[in-house]
Amino acid sequence: MRTGYPQSPKQRRPKAAASSIGTNFLHLRNPYVIAWWSCAFPGFGHISLGNYVLGFLLFTWEMLVNTQSNLNTAIIYSFTGRYEMAKEIVNNRWILSYAPVWVFAVWSSYRLSVDLNKLSILADHNHSPIDAAYMSFFEINILDKRCPWVSVLWTTVTPGLGHLYTHRIPTGFFLLIWWMVMAYNSHLLQAAQYTVLGLFDQATAVLDLEWILYMPSLMGFAVYDVYVNVIEYNRLFDREQADYLTMEYQAPDFKMPA
Repeated sequence: MRTGYPQSPKQRRPKAAASSIGTNFLHLRNPYVIAWWSCAFPGFGHISLGNYVLGFLLFTWEMLVNTQSNLNTAIIYSFTGRYEMAKEIVNNRWILSYAPVWVFAVWSSYRLSVDLNKLSILADHNHSPIDAAYMSFFEINILDKRCPWVSVLWTTVTPGLGHLYTHRIPTGFFLLIWWMVMAYNSHLLQAAQYTVLGLFDQATAVLDLEWILYMPSLMGFAVYDVYVNVIEYNRLFDREQADYLTMEYQAPDFKMPA
């Protein structure tokens, strides 16, 4: 290996880590956008940052507390002017535990985003090496370029499929499983079938609006996250290729233009 290219201090600040289930990597993010996703649905901000364990736990906590406290049903009643029914249906034993964890999710994702941005800048400065491929007995993970709009198309068909296309398997299966749970409990596909047959009254009657309210947030996040990640994957591929060409083919005494 040529010595004309500055080397990183043994991955002290890594840029990316590849495994059989995906590639987790650092890139610059807007902390306010990450905090907004945590505000919309706790867990989304951490999942977008690649902090999967905490993100999945916060998301599951949100589903549990929201469902047990009847929060979505109370929101529906409030939007339709039935305030007394909204107050009666809320389970205070669950709803009072909602606010502290929700605030923590927003604060934690914002703080983590700021810290990871700093690490990303340092990793770029140190030219941390990037694995172009990872191969194991179970899976092959190759860093290559993908089309952002193809990932968005698959995500709009079913959230999670776009992430599987980009080889973010933990996020992909997590979103896919929860989307199917929401679609089943909300009777969305059954309502779509009635709508196609022109049975609009039955389509409206069969829908469970409590579960329907979860779905726009999940769909919106899935589209946003997969699009951003494909763009950043492509940039990561370009950087890895540029680093390789610099190390292997550029003369050690080559002077970069000022």
